[in-house]
Amino acid sequence: MNAHEIDYEIYGEEMQYVEIELDPQEAVVAEAGTFMMMDNEIKMETIFGDGSGQDTSILGKLFSAGKRVLTGESLFMTAFLNVGRGKKQVSFASPYPGKIIPIDLSEKNGKFICQKDAFLCAAKGVSIGIEFSKKLGRGFFGGEGFIMQKLEGDGMAFVHAGGTTAKKTLAAGEVLKVDTGCIVGFSQEVDYDIEFIGGIKNTVFGGEGLFFATLRGPGTVYVQSLPFSRLAGRVWAAAPRGGGKSKGEGSILGGLGDLLDGDNRF
Repeated sequence: MNAHEIDYEIYGEEMQYVEIELDPQEAVVAEAGTFMMMDNEIKMETIFGDGSGQDTSILGKLFSAGKRVLTGESLFMTAFLNVGRGKKQVSFASPYPGKIIPIDLSEKNGKFICQKDAFLCAAKGVSIGIEFSKKLGRGFFGGEGFIMQKLEGDGMAFVHAGGTTAKKTLAAGEVLKVDTGCIVGFSQEVDYDIEFIGGIKNTVFGGEGLFFATLRGPGTVYVQSLPFSRLAGRVWAAAPRGGGKSKGEGSILGGLGDLLDGDNRF
């Protein structure tokens, strides 16, 4: 294997964390801000890019780091290396309520495509890059733009999803239609495109946006019930303005005021 062969265990229900067991000289890379705790003889080091070692030149490292900027992530990642003699543990926590999904890239033909903010951590040697959309509809209306994140290699990677997670295994030609924000990721065989909902009533009054994603098998798709953008939108809509009560609370209109104000999903 090119990637380090790590062991892991996921703890918790709603606010999960993953504990990764490292043998001597094994390492894991993670997004900044996901670290939770680690044993004493684990060395933490900030690195350019993903540390996969595909191109060790200065230009190659800069290019690897630059790809992460296009996905909205930092130039740097953090590597955790076991420099001790025995097995050591390091843990990484979910950024918000949801589930941590383990992805064995050796079972996904070496590649998995996911949302830009879904990646949590991976065995060192896994490449974290970008996936450009080749379809204009997907790029303009897919919620993730022209760029998604791709994980490549033969090791373990971990992605995070909001709320409850559904895993769908699609047969050849089978189609699944999903809200664009609810996609966590999918295997490389899946054909992903955007479809217009259609209909004046659906478009103007449906409240579900103008487009949904169509995913055609064969392949595996992971779907989340509560995207962070939806959670943040609900919190923002319910927050009092100017330190007072919300627009519907205690008023004659009540919930009707919220209905007239709309959901800002168009």
